[in-house]
Amino acid sequence: QVQLVESGGGLVQAGGSLRLSCAASGRTFSTYTMGWFRQAPGKEREFVAAITWVGYRTYYADSVKGRFTISRDNAKNTVYFEMNSLKPEDTAVYYCAAAFMAVGDVSRVAASYSDWGQGTQVTVSS
Repeated sequence: QVQLVESGGGLVQAGGSLRLSCAASGRTFSTYTMGWFRQAPGKEREFVAAITWVGYRTYYADSVKGRFTISRDNAKNTVYFEMNSLKPEDTAVYYCAAAFMAVGDVSRVAASYSDWGQGTQVTVSS
């Protein structure tokens, strides 16, 4: 099990950028697939991006591909989420999540992730 704490959310104008961080505690962080999900008011939680723990392969939702970048630094037990060209429809609470999966596996399904952060609000004004 890992404990996750997100930071870096805030208010930004459309076209702007934000960088989210997710600090993890636990000695096995390096063996967890990490994901970012988001939930807007009145909507279900949706997959945004994920990164494997071997090979650091990345996966993105079509809505953010080319604008957002997920990365990880296992030495710092941290996952980063660089968000560029933000749009008002990106407004949501962003959650960091961890899942213990087989080598190279990744999931876009929230139920596959066992550990979650408390979330950080991202608001994009038009």
